[in-house]
Amino acid sequence: MLSQDKIDRINELANKKKTKSLTKKEEKEQKDLREEYLASFRNSFKNQLHSMKVVDPEGEDVTPQKLKDEQEKNKKH
Repeated sequence: MLSQDKIDRINELANKKKTKSLTKKEEKEQKDLREEYLASFRNSFKNQLHSMKVVDPEGEDVTPQKLKDEQEKNKKH
C-alpha cells in the first residue's frame, strides 16, 4: 500500500494541475507516483482474488478452475 504522504502528494499535484500548469519535474513526479499507485492497487487486487472462493446457493464450491489453478500456483511460491 502507498503511504498517505504519497497519496496526498498525488492529490496535491492533481489539484495544482487543475488550476495552473505543472513544471516538467512535477509532471514526471505525478506520472511516477501514479504508476506506483496503480502497481500497488493491482497487486492488492490480485491478492484479494487469490484468496477468493465462489459458493453457489446450495453451498457448493463453484470457483472457476482458472482461479483455483492460480491459487494453487501461488501456494507453491
